[in-house]
Amino acid sequence: MDSLTQIVLGAAVGEAVLGKKVGNRAMLWGAVAGTIPDSDVLLRLIVDPVTATEMHRGFSHSMLFSILMAPILGFVVHWIHRKRDATRSGWGWLFFWALVTHPLLDMHTTWGTQFFWPFELRVAYKNIFVVDPFYTVPFLVCLLIALFMKRTNPRRRYFNNLGLYISSAYMVLTVVFKWLTYSEFKNGLNKERVQYVEMDTRPTPFNAILWNAQIETKSGFRMAYYSLFDSQEVEFSEEFPKNHHLLDPYRDQKVIQQLIKISGGWYMIEQDEAGRMFFVDLRFGQLGFDADKSPFLWRFELIPDAEGIIKAEKIGPDMTKVGGYGDAFGSLWDRIGGN
Repeated sequence: MDSLTQIVLGAAVGEAVLGKKVGNRAMLWGAVAGTIPDSDVLLRLIVDPVTATEMHRGFSHSMLFSILMAPILGFVVHWIHRKRDATRSGWGWLFFWALVTHPLLDMHTTWGTQFFWPFELRVAYKNIFVVDPFYTVPFLVCLLIALFMKRTNPRRRYFNNLGLYISSAYMVLTVVFKWLTYSEFKNGLNKERVQYVEMDTRPTPFNAILWNAQIETKSGFRMAYYSLFDSQEVEFSEEFPKNHHLLDPYRDQKVIQQLIKISGGWYMIEQDEAGRMFFVDLRFGQLGFDADKSPFLWRFELIPDAEGIIKAEKIGPDMTKVGGYGDAFGSLWDRIGGN
């Protein structure tokens, strides 16, 4: 999830663990802990962008990281404050829960986390977009109300817990929405007698009402959108060819293997009239909601040198197809309202 959401979650968890003993310091250190796992973005300073992307939400988002870091951070903060209102173990528990809830929340996004690192398993439930104001804003309001109350005021804990309950309830609701929309997509495929290998669904930006489905066939992928307010049946795009064979001369190269791993196998290769090749990671969807024409967001241009060694450069979507970000996101609200 986005940084603000992780700060709010960390602060609320800190308050729940130690707020009654140390007041706002619990929120402060919980908020700090809530941001620590995302420090892996600094990997971009020492490794290439593709490797940094591959390593994102890896070790720092694992249970092992939380177990190792919590007692160290608890010791440091206990030493900083040097007061007996919270023990070293109490601070350690605050950091453990604030650290571990970060990847537990990220599990629900499209990217997921390697929570069980060092095992090569990325857990991604794909039931909430990485930025969802319906999750964050009520949570933030409850936290701010609690922040301005004395630690001895019982309503402080009430409002903090209320934020945790509301956000958790919304998360459960997104799981229900995912199940409902998945059923609609599946029924649509059966009605159209589409033969497919696998289907993957996720919410569109900033909401859990409009959902995107990506359907893998033997030779390509088809896209579809469904809003909970739709009154008509699901419409599926024409097939986008996989074109995986275009990678055959380069498949053994490290960067190609990394991109395939990052995409989880949900990728296709595009080639323009000039012969340039593009690796399209499908999981992050399209910019716009015309399943046949909207450009895909996550693309890398594959540039071979004179010796055939590939360099991958991340590029943006083709904005000429959607008229700009403003038009693309304006169409989002129209499509949420139903077809």
